[in-house]
Amino acid sequence: MSVRAFAAQQPHGELAPFEYEPGPLGDEQVEIAVSHCGVCHSDLSMLDNEWGMTRYPFVPGHEAVGTVRAVGSHVTTVKPGDRVGLGWYSKSCMHCRQCMGGDHNLCSTAEATIVGRHGAFANTVRAHWAWATPLPDGVDPAKAGPLFCGGITVFNPLVQFDVRPTHRVGVVGIGGLGHLAVQFANKWGCEVVAFSSSAGKSDEAKKLGAHHVVNSKDDAAMAKLTGTLDLILVTVNVPLNWPAYVSALAPRGRLHFVGAVGAPVPVAVFPMIVGQKSLSGSPVGSPATTADMLAFCARHGIAPVTETFPMSKVNDAVAHLRAGKARYRIVLENDLKA
Repeated sequence: MSVRAFAAQQPHGELAPFEYEPGPLGDEQVEIAVSHCGVCHSDLSMLDNEWGMTRYPFVPGHEAVGTVRAVGSHVTTVKPGDRVGLGWYSKSCMHCRQCMGGDHNLCSTAEATIVGRHGAFANTVRAHWAWATPLPDGVDPAKAGPLFCGGITVFNPLVQFDVRPTHRVGVVGIGGLGHLAVQFANKWGCEVVAFSSSAGKSDEAKKLGAHHVVNSKDDAAMAKLTGTLDLILVTVNVPLNWPAYVSALAPRGRLHFVGAVGAPVPVAVFPMIVGQKSLSGSPVGSPATTADMLAFCARHGIAPVTETFPMSKVNDAVAHLRAGKARYRIVLENDLKA
């Protein structure tokens, strides 16, 4: 059965109806009937070939939620009818040191859901069984899509760096990633400082769980934070006053990037040495960490703040995101016929 999807034929192109034959289902593959799919900024980057690795026709979509429709002969983890989600990765080798150690997201040959293959702006999408993560009760499938990319991207550092409830955590940028990071850090038990240059987001940030909101353009306010934060999570992709953020770190503090800042980050070495501070980055998390995140969301009632568009209006959704109007994540609801 052919897959119905939306694809662009060239960089910056409109997404138009597109059909393709997926071929036989692999022995370790899962076929997912997509009910919802988030629209992530990475979809735009790939659509426009910003990273130089897009193949056209290009079907975006890597924040999919749906129901398992079919499984390969070697799949025992999920069965038809199970509700699952799929994020940035759709396959990893399962035999390298990283995969065998539980770091499937660091596999050097991992397959990305929208790189060199078709994504989930479609009625179905396929993935290796390891990356089709069951959705627990208590997580709304209509909102869950962004958790599989944006959500796990900001949850993963809390796990990787042994963040404790006694820590003070800063979140730079209250957008698609940051609004989830604030919720996670709050429910983790941390004191949360939100950084934003948008005055209108202060009340929203506090409702999401920020204990303090600091205007990142206010030098005096930034100076008051000197030496106080154990982790600063950077969710934006634009250059900022990085020395000011390094100064805000406590001894052993970490300035951690999950936003793909395009320009080099100039950091003086001496303050890093004296305070034993760190500069780091991370991608999405492993399948096990993703499952833990979903359970954490169900336990604490964490969900993305979303706007919904029918999949047939995908170009309207993309335009809304390009214009910077999304508050805070966009989800497409599949209205395509099977």
